[in-house]
Amino acid sequence: MAPVTDSAVTVRPYRPSDHDALRDICVRTGHVGGDATGHFQDPEILPALFASPYAALVPDLVFVADDGTRPLGYVLGAADSTRFYARFRERWLPTVAGRFPAPDGPPQTPDERLRDLLHHAERMLVPEFAEEYPAHLHIDLLPHGQGRGLGRRLMETYLAALRNRGVPGVHLGMNPENTGARAFYDRLGFHELAPPDPGHPTLYLARRL
Repeated sequence: MAPVTDSAVTVRPYRPSDHDALRDICVRTGHVGGDATGHFQDPEILPALFASPYAALVPDLVFVADDGTRPLGYVLGAADSTRFYARFRERWLPTVAGRFPAPDGPPQTPDERLRDLLHHAERMLVPEFAEEYPAHLHIDLLPHGQGRGLGRRLMETYLAALRNRGVPGVHLGMNPENTGARAFYDRLGFHELAPPDPGHPTLYLARRL
């Protein structure tokens, strides 16, 4: 796929040398869109869930916005969420379970809740969406990469990659408190989906391709 250039920033496919930047961006945008450092005892649990497994399992669906020095943001995801979470359990979880063990009992702290989710990541799979919106995504931009059209460029690149694979639709889950992100998705044509559980704290959005 040819790179998409916006001023001095290039949206391009992921390279293995980008991995540390992906982890850093994930942490620095991991608390309602802001820096998660200080909100977790070990904030590396965030990329272990939401960034690194994609680089390991589906690197061809990871794209970064690169200013020539380092990535400022990324978009990543999976074309087939059902298959992705099966591979997550089989291939990814064994590589990180030692560092992030499952809680001994019901999770109480933010770290424990994410470690519990890591060990049961299939909970993020919503079967009701699997047929119409089988793909999912995560997108994050550092503050100095925002407001420059890079989020739209990243998203357009990712959605084009899904279309090339014949994927009919894509969904995402987000914290409803992140109103800036919600406005961004609305501008890109995403619409709200009814949650599978009315009490579920995650807001689900989707778009047909």
